[in-house]
Amino acid sequence: MLGGYYIMSKLSLSEVVKKSLQLEGSEKASMLGIGPMSKTLIKASMLLAKEKDFPLMFIASRNQVDSKELGGGYVCNWDQKGFASAIKEVANEVEFDGLYYLCRDHGGPWQRDNERNAHLPEEEAMELGKQSYLEDLLNGFDLLHIDPTKDPYVVGKAIEMDVVLRRTIELIEYVEKERKERNLPPISYEVGTEETNGGLTSQESYEEFIQKLTEQLKEKDLPLPCFIVGQTGTLTRLTENVGHFDAITSKKLAASAKKYGVGLKEHNGDYLDDAILLEHPALGITAMNVAPEFGTVETQAYLKLVEVENELYKDGLISAKSNLGNVIKEEAVKSGRWKKWMVDGKDKLSFEEILKDEKLTYLITEISGHYTFNNDSVKAEIKNLFDNLSQVGIDGEKYVVDKIKDSIDKYVKCFNLEEFTSKVS
Repeated sequence: MLGGYYIMSKLSLSEVVKKSLQLEGSEKASMLGIGPMSKTLIKASMLLAKEKDFPLMFIASRNQVDSKELGGGYVCNWDQKGFASAIKEVANEVEFDGLYYLCRDHGGPWQRDNERNAHLPEEEAMELGKQSYLEDLLNGFDLLHIDPTKDPYVVGKAIEMDVVLRRTIELIEYVEKERKERNLPPISYEVGTEETNGGLTSQESYEEFIQKLTEQLKEKDLPLPCFIVGQTGTLTRLTENVGHFDAITSKKLAASAKKYGVGLKEHNGDYLDDAILLEHPALGITAMNVAPEFGTVETQAYLKLVEVENELYKDGLISAKSNLGNVIKEEAVKSGRWKKWMVDGKDKLSFEEILKDEKLTYLITEISGHYTFNNDSVKAEIKNLFDNLSQVGIDGEKYVVDKIKDSIDKYVKCFNLEEFTSKVS
């Protein structure tokens, strides 16, 4: 034991899930998938995990992290190698030797915005999805989410189950072939997807999908997934969850998944009330993903520090002030990334119309500021902000890290995750 946590050979996520499914009573817990919105968030996650002894799952979408040949990612301009290196670097910096997993969230065809918007043919989209998975594999990813359901040719209705199964099997078969040829260690898989309309998965269709998938994977001697995503009614919009979480359905889905030795994974869990989160372990939900909420918390922390900086400057206590408030707002609006989170037709407003509305501009900054963290102008102004605050002994970076830690800790407490690593080791 070193520094309050255990040094161990790394358990695979599949092993962790199997052990998690065996826990009963007060030992039951739900795992947390964390969207890696910034290097600061990764640091906050590791500091908290070091204190609380729980495993970290960093869930990167293809828009966030991808190979340079496919367009790279908006998070720190990371490709898979840069992502893995940055996480290792942070782990060394904070002396974190606990469990962490690099996870591909929503991998597969049409999962990059540009591929979907271009309406690429299926064959080409599948090849690009495979190319991305290969880079994941070569750079040590631990979990691959196989999600072939974001199809630009199927709008307003669910993709047929047989099509999803065919594509899923093809993608897993490809990854396993490449993995074995390179003599790489086994990896874990997640399959299925969440609906983006806050809908529910019926227990009957969920179990049918698991049964058919299991049969086809066994026929081809391919590994079974450790997570299967189910739709529990959650839906993130603006800075709240506007869906309707269904505990009864969630319990049924979890029971169906457990019957086949896999865990129910829930997406779109941001901003859920504590009362709902506290139910998750008892309902048998094995894991839940949270991403935009943590980006919003970090953005709000910067904006709060800007308020402090303005007051200190006005009072003559600091000699200069940054322009972060204006820069991050303009960059957030220009990014256009906020459109998918908006409601009531506000996604159609122009740049000029938005900037005239101070409240709307602030809201857009809260929900999409994290898309701008890697912009040179924003990075420069964050540095200026921290430098200015340090004149009066305020550690701006520590404040931001602590706010993110507090946000993650809410889930750790509600999900009974403290000392979870020790329970499954």
